[in-house]
Amino acid sequence: MTTATDTNTRPTAVALRNLYVTRFGFALVWAILLFLTGPSIGPVSVALLVVYPLFDVAAAIVDLRSSRTARPTAALYVNLALSSLTAVGLAVTAGTGVTAVLRVWGVWAITAGIVQLIVAVSRRGLGGQWPMILSGGISTLAGTGFILQSGTPAASLTSLAGYATVGGVFFLVSALRLHRTAKTA
Repeated sequence: MTTATDTNTRPTAVALRNLYVTRFGFALVWAILLFLTGPSIGPVSVALLVVYPLFDVAAAIVDLRSSRTARPTAALYVNLALSSLTAVGLAVTAGTGVTAVLRVWGVWAITAGIVQLIVAVSRRGLGGQWPMILSGGISTLAGTGFILQSGTPAASLTSLAGYATVGGVFFLVSALRLHRTAKTA
């Protein structure tokens, strides 16, 4: 017997699963490309730096439009604003060096991690959100690490590739768990 909750849960789980798989793929490709561009700033790395938060904006828009239930609209709008400001901030600071880029990215990782944590906690009844909860917490710690790293001689853009890869893996794990939710709902 299908309940009203089941009929609302399945489309949301499917939409989030598809979004999370896409986010995994994007993060993986982006990380490889950033790693290949090296530790310093060049035209390709600047484009990659700006594209990453813009992709996050697009993902938040898809999330807002596609998830029918468990939709923390206010937090997703905050994420849209943070990621948009970050794209602008990265475009502006990229010319000043790795230090400024890591600071902007660090602030974004902290704030976006907090938002991700809030969204995932509000959706935990949907299933598959524990990886997102962990990812949000880890993002806040990583952001602090980027800010601290920015003041050292070892400051490098390649650390952002690792951050994106780990985040992508969390999206993949959550997508796999949401696949089960979608099948059983």
